[in-house]
Amino acid sequence: MDFNMKKLASDAGVFFSRAVQFTEEKLGQAEKTELDAHFENLLAKADCTKNWTEKILHQTEVLLQPNPSVRVEEFLYEKLDRKVPSRVTNGELLAQYMVEAANDFGPGTPYGKTLLKVGETQKRLGGAERDFMHSASINFLNPLRSFLEGDWRTISKERRILENRRLDLDACKARLKKAKAAEAKASLWSDEVEKAEHELRVAQTDFDRQAEVTRLLLEGISSTHVNHLRCLHEFVESQTTYYAQGYQYMLDLQKQLGSSRGEIFPGTFVGNAGSTSPPPATTSPTTVAATIPVVPTVGRAPNPATAVEGALNLNDVKPPASGTRKARVLYDYEAADSRELALLADEMITVYSLPGMDPDWLIGERGNQKGKVPVTYLELLS
Repeated sequence: MDFNMKKLASDAGVFFSRAVQFTEEKLGQAEKTELDAHFENLLAKADCTKNWTEKILHQTEVLLQPNPSVRVEEFLYEKLDRKVPSRVTNGELLAQYMVEAANDFGPGTPYGKTLLKVGETQKRLGGAERDFMHSASINFLNPLRSFLEGDWRTISKERRILENRRLDLDACKARLKKAKAAEAKASLWSDEVEKAEHELRVAQTDFDRQAEVTRLLLEGISSTHVNHLRCLHEFVESQTTYYAQGYQYMLDLQKQLGSSRGEIFPGTFVGNAGSTSPPPATTSPTTVAATIPVVPTVGRAPNPATAVEGALNLNDVKPPASGTRKARVLYDYEAADSRELALLADEMITVYSLPGMDPDWLIGERGNQKGKVPVTYLELLS
């Protein structure tokens, strides 16, 4: 008990000495041992790494799970070392609703059939999203958390110890300075000088030893950057795979819907189901169609469906004598069949419309080549 009381008193004395030294430094009444420039750069690099790692970690968690309540729940499960319950993704939930709606509307109806197809694709998208979230969590989030909860805590602990050693060193320097000043007035203080010098040597040794330990940990930040770089590459690969799967699933769905669109809407053209969907046009199809010259017809007004079918025989189609327009191609387009005209970005073609033609399409001519072209791939010129 006596030993514990002495230790407690000693610790209290050390704490008081550090507090006095810290206060006098803040007031500019005491000198402070400065670290070398290389050490200061290592400290700044470590702080920068910690701050940005926290921000990147948090925002990645938001990206993978936008719902803050779910994030808090998952955090609690991790802290309690319990398995996080499996949840359906938004895509999977949407797929479930679409399938149930299709069953109510009738899976044999056009709307029901389409709901089933879209629902199946949404389910596949939801599964791809789940795989991406799992991969990103293991390969990217966990290493970032490991650094913050492991290496950084160790670095912070050693830095606090180093700061205490510095305060002890500066306090010993202050005591030695005072002892020497008193010795100059009276030789009775010689013992105090020797004691202060001994304490200073011990404090200097402890400080140098702790500075070396802290320096080694701070230099390890470079290895942390290399590890995080590898994890970042894995995150990008996972995200690339996820978006590539989503793109392929949507292409497959587009082909399915494109093949069935002609059955549901027999009076319209079906676009190229094998290519990507046309980019948004700067001019609405209705406005464009209204400004495109139409080949005049003689006699009775044709039925729209009949006119469209007649327009498919492109060899018999003649452009109007005047009023055709020039158009610049915005994107490459691969023709789906012989009735369509393949396009190359930035080339110039002549375009016009036919009576009863789908407003999403025009007749395009390039030299002696002729075929249907999608409006959304064109910039009409005056």
